[in-house]
Amino acid sequence: MSTQDERAREQLIDLAAEFYDQFARGEVPEMTLPTRTKSNIEYDEESGVWVYGDRTSTRSANSVRGARKLLKATYTIDFLARQLEEGRSSTLRELYYLSESWEADEAAFSDQDESNQLIEDLEIVSEVTREDFHMRPEESGATLMGPLELREQTRRGEREIHCQEDVGEGGYQIPNNPDTIDFLDHDIDFILCVETGGMRDRLVENGFDTDYNALIVHLKGQPARATRRITKRLHDELDLPVVVFTDGDPWSYRIYGSVAYGSIKSAHLSEYLATPEARFVGIQPEDIVEYDLPTDPLADSDVNALESELEDPRFMTDYWEEQIELQLDIGKKAEQQALASRGLDFVTDEYLPTRLDEMGVL
Repeated sequence: MSTQDERAREQLIDLAAEFYDQFARGEVPEMTLPTRTKSNIEYDEESGVWVYGDRTSTRSANSVRGARKLLKATYTIDFLARQLEEGRSSTLRELYYLSESWEADEAAFSDQDESNQLIEDLEIVSEVTREDFHMRPEESGATLMGPLELREQTRRGEREIHCQEDVGEGGYQIPNNPDTIDFLDHDIDFILCVETGGMRDRLVENGFDTDYNALIVHLKGQPARATRRITKRLHDELDLPVVVFTDGDPWSYRIYGSVAYGSIKSAHLSEYLATPEARFVGIQPEDIVEYDLPTDPLADSDVNALESELEDPRFMTDYWEEQIELQLDIGKKAEQQALASRGLDFVTDEYLPTRLDEMGVL
């Protein structure tokens, strides 16, 4: 068992020992957590990420509902500790089904949302991430393509990979736990995070990663934790600028926001996952007008989301207020692939070089 695995296991056992000690002292067992509601999420100006506020809630065995939650926590801690000891791993989905076989019927989860939330609770109270518990999500499939050489730890030992020369057109698939990767060498000038698979493929086919020494990170929609973690590590450890390229709609701006500032769901890990220095390259509402891009009309839900973003601390800047107000005024949204209306090479020959030059990245 690695040192990291031993630490994770010790933290879990310490949690279980605390329940035992509470029993031994004649106390009702309980577990205190930050209140996980939107009203208890705060935007930390100093770090530039979302964090939990001061309000807490207590899971106590003084009610049937609370006792069931602690029972489920105890069984899950036992399962995770044995998993680490045996050097095994499992998925979040498997944990939900595994609970059906536990000795106490009351320990079984009613649905996967409940088991997912308990894993997040254990992350918070143990200060150990689920990746270090050896818990995996279902495969995200997010990839890297660019001039990066790395070493990864696998079950078959270490292997060194160049993320252009040693991979196919699909790129290097980001592992569930990017902290098992060592960065060996690179010729990267900047990191380009791309929302859609179609645009990622266009950039690779056109050789954008080679021509501009770009590391292309496919976000695959709302990015998985592993994708955000490796992006942050690349920025922090290699001192590389990060830019985010998405569709031009409010939901895609939130994808940018999750990369840069973190998400409400994972506020307890914002400083581990978020890259506040990441910048937005487009599609901007301004681009929709300037390039006369093909568009769709804003739906009522889009308008509500844009208006909500005007009240969101992550978007309270002159730049975002100007862009969002413009989008509400024109009533339109556009996809990344809309740039193809000006030719398949327009995005790599004109759009991105112009925008990146304006931003001082090139």
